Amino acid sequence: MQTNFTAEQLQHPETAEAERILRRCVHCGLCTATCPTYVLLGDERDSPRGRIYAIKDMLEKGIESRPEISTHIDRCLSCFSCMTTCPSGVDYAHLVEIARNHIEKTGARSLKSRTVRRMLAAIIPYPNRFRWALKAAPLGRRLAPAFRRIGLGELAAMSDLAPKRGVRATKFKGPGTAATTGTRTARVIMLAGCAQQVLRPDINDATIRLLARGGVDVIVSAGAGCCGALTQHIGMEDQAITSAKRNVDAWSKEIERGNVDAIIINASGCGTTVKDYGHLLAGDPDYAERAALISSKAKDITEFLSSHDIGAPKRWSSLKVAYHAACSLQHGQRVTWQPKALLKKAGYGVLDIAEGHLCCGSAGIYNIVQPKIATELRDRKAAHIKALRPDIVAAGNIGCISQLQSGLDYPVVHTVELLDWAYGGPVPPGLEALEGFSTPVPQPQRSADDYIGS
Repeated sequence: MQTNFTAEQLQHPETAEAERILRRCVHCGLCTATCPTYVLLGDERDSPRGRIYAIKDMLEKGIESRPEISTHIDRCLSCFSCMTTCPSGVDYAHLVEIARNHIEKTGARSLKSRTVRRMLAAIIPYPNRFRWALKAAPLGRRLAPAFRRIGLGELAAMSDLAPKRGVRATKFKGPGTAATTGTRTARVIMLAGCAQQVLRPDINDATIRLLARGGVDVIVSAGAGCCGALTQHIGMEDQAITSAKRNVDAWSKEIERGNVDAIIINASGCGTTVKDYGHLLAGDPDYAERAALISSKAKDITEFLSSHDIGAPKRWSSLKVAYHAACSLQHGQRVTWQPKALLKKAGYGVLDIAEGHLCCGSAGIYNIVQPKIATELRDRKAAHIKALRPDIVAAGNIGCISQLQSGLDYPVVHTVELLDWAYGGPVPPGLEALEGFSTPVPQPQRSADDYIGS
């Protein structure tokens, strides 16, 4: 793609990066076939190619963001399916972030839009605030029809997505180390996260149990918190950088105390962001080197388990699992085969969902700020899952889990919860009725050494 930035414009690092990205695009349009919003809406402006033209025009002219541009950028899910498809390697992920930062700084959003975005950014990344907010969910569900009638669909969407049962307490609370009782084979840091530890703390518990039983010491570092994904994706770059720096500081201290084999992340949206810390903080000399090291050590839990031996399963199951590949995992991190391979090794029957490359509509807070499109994508995904008639649905991201559960009667759990169950952990919450379909694997009474000795 030919660009027309001035020499003065290219002195700005973000503009220079945008120009490098734009020049890789060859207008082929292959991305349109795998873009969820284009598939739904059929509007070129809601395709990656259309957005790339709009971003180029906005940045070249140095104009303030206008609704005819920001509307279509806001509709982008940041699923990055287009990047998996693109034959030219266009770095759309960073280009759309540059555009969102520009829109946030120059755009004139409505009062309602600004209020909703700032409210979400002030609540969700902070677990204690989020817990208090969820206490209002029962009232919000009763008022949801009224919210929709008066044009407050975002509040209705928040209420609908909130868990209907009370939020449970986590077993492993706060910073500390869960040390293995066996031979130590690795030492890792785990990101406790923000929304996930409130909505489904069982995921962190299952991760710690599974790793600790498999010989891995699991550290939750003091001072670490939200990864910054939520604020980064809505153009609040300064807040995202603050979150990233806090985590880099906390994890760097832990690395200085002793070797850390990996930084484990069990929310794939967070994993995509942490793996990008090296890029996000590249311009800060105080953080660039440490951030790059953090990014190099970041691994999704299934990515780590696929290369680390945690022994043989303790239970075998006849359950059929429909595996939903979160966009942030399959497109953002290119972690594709590992989750399914681990589930199969653990004894589950794994079913592939049609149109697996298309987003479920969660996309961070997208299902709140763009509820209509998000619901259409959820229902499309739910229809494909229902056609499979599975026993369970598994996913690797808390956003996908909440989104899919709101449209399905089948239980939706995290992949690591099923793995923990198969390797000796308790039945995951919500699957108690299926416990009878999991059978203990007979354990030998004698070891190999006994046979050799005899």
